Amino acid sequence: MAVAFTKEESAETAAETQLPDRAISSHPNLVTEEGWKALNVAMQDAREQYQAANAIDDVNERRRQSAVPLRDLRYFSERVRSAEVIAKPASNETVAFGSTVTFNRDDGRVQTYRIVGEDEAEPKQGTISYVSPVARSLAGKSVGDFVVVGENELEIISIA
Repeated sequence: MAVAFTKEESAETAAETQLPDRAISSHPNLVTEEGWKALNVAMQDAREQYQAANAIDDVNERRRQSAVPLRDLRYFSERVRSAEVIAKPASNETVAFGSTVTFNRDDGRVQTYRIVGEDEAEPKQGTISYVSPVARSLAGKSVGDFVVVGENELEIISIA
């Protein structure tokens, strides 16, 4: 419907309420059980925010307030739909999706990360995506193995 046939203040107002979709990764949507729960909570939160925005009387304000929750609802609905829940690794012999890996960097730092799905990854919180360069290099390796990531050499010291 053209802007002329709505109560929009201007074409700019209409455009600001039509946000582009959030990018969906081309990688399989692998998630941990915790990640699956978090996706569902995020989808429900977006749904509730969208419903609250739709209760606003002023059409322009309603469109402004509902733009982000609607975009997020579309994103999280797709991520929930496409999620593949991966069980915790049965063994700690090799690094796998869901493993917590501790390694030494060649600069002396010791770091620990859990390998999780893309939507779950929060490096500052100790989780990295399974498609990250570090996680891909560590996958399938064992304690004592060395891997090279960029210009850094990592030695795996534990897998949990």
